Amino acid sequence: MGTRDRRVVITGMGVVAPGTPGRKAFWQRLVDGRPAFRPISFFDAGAFRSRIAAECDFDPAREGLTAREIRRLDRAAQLLLVAGDEAVADSGVDIDGSAERAGVSIGTAVGCTMRLESEYVVLSDQARRWEVDPGYVVPHQYDYFVPSSFAAEVATRFGTLGPATVVSAGCTSGIDSVGHAWRLIREGSADIMLAGGTDAPISPITVACFDAIKATSPRNDDPVNAMRPFDRHRSGFVLAEGAAVLVLEEYGAARRRGAHIYAEIAGYGAMCNAYHMTGLRTDGAELAGAMDAALTTAGVAPDAVDYLNAHGTATQQNDRHETAAIKRALGQHAYSVPISSVKSMIGHSLGAIGTIEIAASALAIEHGTIPPTANLTEPDPELDLDYVPLTAREAPLRTVMTVGSGFGGFQSAMVLRGRP
Repeated sequence: MGTRDRRVVITGMGVVAPGTPGRKAFWQRLVDGRPAFRPISFFDAGAFRSRIAAECDFDPAREGLTAREIRRLDRAAQLLLVAGDEAVADSGVDIDGSAERAGVSIGTAVGCTMRLESEYVVLSDQARRWEVDPGYVVPHQYDYFVPSSFAAEVATRFGTLGPATVVSAGCTSGIDSVGHAWRLIREGSADIMLAGGTDAPISPITVACFDAIKATSPRNDDPVNAMRPFDRHRSGFVLAEGAAVLVLEEYGAARRRGAHIYAEIAGYGAMCNAYHMTGLRTDGAELAGAMDAALTTAGVAPDAVDYLNAHGTATQQNDRHETAAIKRALGQHAYSVPISSVKSMIGHSLGAIGTIEIAASALAIEHGTIPPTANLTEPDPELDLDYVPLTAREAPLRTVMTVGSGFGGFQSAMVLRGRP
């Protein structure tokens, strides 16, 4: 068997998503269709258009981080390490015995936003000074400034000596980081990869940026029902935080050690629309191209897709763009395949969400259950596909596709198959 034939499987999973941390609590929330949206608690958001978010009920000390780690690490790094701990423990993989063949691939859109912003506020004396005194800079400011610190933290924690990479491609970072890890194993450059994504963007600067382009929902009086993908009355997404880490292994090695396999990563594709920083072409051609590439790599026909985990941000343009892309890529099968957006329950965590959605897709295969699209009470007549409204649906799932779309024109797709 040549290296190009190497198969890649998911053998471990760790999730810190809005609500209670852990993959089991995460999955239960999705199956129940319970949104985790509430007023922002991290700062006074009274001046903002959108004042709601999907926050994790995350206590770093309770999750096992030391006092030094809590003081040193940005919240995004804290979420990431806790997700990594769960994933590695779940997998039972022996990294120590394969350290030089084990690597890290982490996705992030905005890096250590919370600590960067909070430290700048201190250094600038509440933004009253242009010149700041470097004597007041915390020793770890450099780590906050360079997103590569995420990969370094994970590699150091788990002792991986192989490739270590950070992928930053906006809102597709989490799916692209897993795609990069998949390629490394497939080509023979690694046997084990800790792949994932993290972002903790619920800070004034990020909220202000999305306010400016009116991408986030202003339904502050009804947080739970604020995010309504594919609904006639959708008004934007709910900003979220979170992290997920997957343990990827070469299939033969995983099988020999008797590992539990959630799913096989069968195919991956990515394109860029080279069009506009935030705008999307209405025909969905580039997202459809990424879907085509993922299906081709997997050797899967469009009509074999049993469930499609949508990007589903509940913005007017994204939901139309994505629906057009699905029709373009899947043809007539688009009208019969179940589609849903888990963001309707856990919001949009930017560079983390792609990995979180891969985890949701693998768990959907594992449990034979399609998570619903919460808050979809009045379908938009322009969007005429099966978006699995409100209630989870049991179904045997062999092949699942998950897709992502990000500012800058990034379009990505991944195909998962049930355990070999």
